[in-house]
Amino acid sequence: MHLLRCCLLVTTLLLFTGCVSVDTPADPGPTPATSGITLSEADKDAIGRKIWKNECAGTVEGLTTWNVGEDFPSLGIGHFIWYVEGRPGPFKESFPPLVKYMQANGVAVPRWVAEAKGSPWKSRSEFESSKNSAQMKEMRSFLANTVPTQTGFIVQRLEQALPLMQQATPDPGDKQRLKENFYKVAETRTGVYALIDYVNFKGEGVQAEEKYKGEGWGLRDVLLEMGRTSGGQESANEYSEAAKRVLQRRIRNSPPERGESRWNAGWMNRCESYKHGI
Repeated sequence: MHLLRCCLLVTTLLLFTGCVSVDTPADPGPTPATSGITLSEADKDAIGRKIWKNECAGTVEGLTTWNVGEDFPSLGIGHFIWYVEGRPGPFKESFPPLVKYMQANGVAVPRWVAEAKGSPWKSRSEFESSKNSAQMKEMRSFLANTVPTQTGFIVQRLEQALPLMQQATPDPGDKQRLKENFYKVAETRTGVYALIDYVNFKGEGVQAEEKYKGEGWGLRDVLLEMGRTSGGQESANEYSEAAKRVLQRRIRNSPPERGESRWNAGWMNRCESYKHGI
């Protein structure tokens, strides 16, 4: 899954309700002139736990999943894919890169995980029968105790999506506006979460298939739909409204037989959550 499954498509469609806590700026807040998004450990933990709640219902058991109909396990707060050796699939494998990121950041990784050539479980039935094994318990404990580091990996992959979106944007002015809006939204931890969630939810918007009637609905499209803002909460609010407009446009442009209007309420609730603190 992308970015997160972390950055390639598909998270479960959920109805979101926003928290009422006051949002705090990322430490320090990035601007278009900076080299990247910088978050405090507390921000990484808060964002990661929100992702964990969305992807795994916030349960430790949900950190190790093998979905019906899939040929691979999904692990961690972002449901990172780990393919069985010799059986690659259509999505970008993300668990091995996560392990390398952890090692590069001084995280102690279980030896059997670091040395594995692929998923040690070869089938969903084998995975399910191992749910209570010592190995699986160690995996869940490892993942539950490394939430901020997993968030750091997700944010890194989010930033790697920005050049891809710019490459898909031919107009130089739009390229610059895309980058500026990206970093304006990322000035608060709520904004960082909103970027992460939407790219998981609807992709970057760089594929030809991500369009109806020539109009897309990915993260790129939302950032270009935004009006002028000064940054911070104002940008998070406009991002939320832009996401709603883009998704409503998708519904209008969609083939009638798909019946996409049935998703409108859930999509609007999800986008509204991007205005609220974590």
